[in-house]
Amino acid sequence: MRRAWIGALLLAAASPVTAQVVERSAGDPVQTDKGRIAGKTLPSGVRAWLGVPFAAPPVRDLRWRDPQPHAAWQRVWNADRPAPECIQPLRGRNINHYFGEEATSEDCLYLNIWTPEAPPPKGEAYPVIVWIYGGGFNLGSASMANYSGESLARKGAIYVAVAYRLGALGFLAHPGLTAEGAGHSGNYGLKDQIAALRWIQRNIRAFGGDPGNVTIAGQSAGSMSVSLLQASPAASGLFHRVIGMSGSAFGPMMTPAPLGQAEEEGMALQRALGATSVEDMRDIPADRVMAAAAPLRRRPIVLDGQVLTSTPEQMFAQGRQNDVPALIGFTRDEFFRSIGPVGSVADYEAAVRAAFGEQAAILLQAYPADTAEEARRAARDIDRDMTLGLQMAEWAKGQGRGRSPTFAYLFARTHPYRPGVRFTDHDPATVGAYHTADVPYWLGTLDSLNRFRVTRDWTAYDRALSSDMMDHLLAFARTGKPGAAWPALDLARPRLHLFGNEAPAGSDGMIDWPGFAILPALRTAAPPQERPRVRD
Repeated sequence: MRRAWIGALLLAAASPVTAQVVERSAGDPVQTDKGRIAGKTLPSGVRAWLGVPFAAPPVRDLRWRDPQPHAAWQRVWNADRPAPECIQPLRGRNINHYFGEEATSEDCLYLNIWTPEAPPPKGEAYPVIVWIYGGGFNLGSASMANYSGESLARKGAIYVAVAYRLGALGFLAHPGLTAEGAGHSGNYGLKDQIAALRWIQRNIRAFGGDPGNVTIAGQSAGSMSVSLLQASPAASGLFHRVIGMSGSAFGPMMTPAPLGQAEEEGMALQRALGATSVEDMRDIPADRVMAAAAPLRRRPIVLDGQVLTSTPEQMFAQGRQNDVPALIGFTRDEFFRSIGPVGSVADYEAAVRAAFGEQAAILLQAYPADTAEEARRAARDIDRDMTLGLQMAEWAKGQGRGRSPTFAYLFARTHPYRPGVRFTDHDPATVGAYHTADVPYWLGTLDSLNRFRVTRDWTAYDRALSSDMMDHLLAFARTGKPGAAWPALDLARPRLHLFGNEAPAGSDGMIDWPGFAILPALRTAAPPQERPRVRD
């Protein structure tokens, strides 16, 4: 047992140097299928259980194996602090999304739970929102301040943030692992997510949650995970709505790798480590494995024949997806590939012609520009729509083949940066509504970005926008609809609900989705230049 409950928290010692913070318990320990768990009450009144195990530690001989059940315990598990994040590269303090360094470990399959202050009324249960973090499948944490569930819990939901293995430790495919796995290997991180969802089905009612009303949500790689879980037969029945923010496994950029190709990449890692077998690789410290994997080509998602039996496009086309309501969208200024720098209308037109050839005229008509400023805006819109916009549009098209509605959004708010603030990975003057800019609004975690230094001067407008977005998210989690004023997506006339005050919208708050109508042109474009990815 990682920590044993000792009955009461320590009282403050006489010396201020050794004083301990006295915290309030969350009440009587909660009974789960493996044992009792004690949590704590936060100053806001929200109750939290942090560092709750949902699977056995994936260490030693369990490295690169499916998540296994955790052993039962006899005493009370004290879930008063987060567990270590799954081992990964660490972050510098001068990047945009710096929330403080966390401990890292291979022993990382834990989740965090936030619930409203009071139990639900008798006979009722709270909706459950499950957060899956982003980070390119190589970074991320269930305990990152940006992903806290406290604000949504205060508004009446149970929020669960789940951890999953990352990088080579979470997504390695290898012939030796395929032999051990009866023909399957890879996608251990996705299997961790499924194991957490199964734990929630077994246990969340004890925390006041409704296992029949579970919404899975994520951003970037977390959103990709949500789309993959929707396409996975292994996740059937584990959730009832999905929320995807800026990422999906749909589209030509995100096609899962065949198992054989992924196994070749696993063999390349074995050679880089100087190992002779998978068993030898299990003896190598995790930090060495991660370092050796860093320069190698990685495919975190493979068609393993178990979690993923077909591509998402095929699963949705055949009607085999988990057919549930979806709320999906993206931010105005995010992109991972670019047609190149644009300083004038002539630059813009030349760049579009170079990237799209005979189809350039279609794009220039759909994204017109008469001034240099309009040209820069149009180029950025194309950059977005041929990458993340395309991923989300293809997800929406797949969703349209089922019975459940889709609700789509565009986030257009540029953060109000503190004058003079600088980051090594992020230029406040040009970044706009960047990849991940919407997350603190959806989750009510604006202040996390000022945790160690003030980087934003949040306004009353930002606070109100965040509250409005949380209300839409909660309405969707409760009912499958984000509100009466937000219509479901019509594929014949695709429109987006606009959040933010920096782009025009109709009186109903909706704007047209131009990239949706010209997907064939974007799909057949010449490969544009790759843009270095910003950490989520």
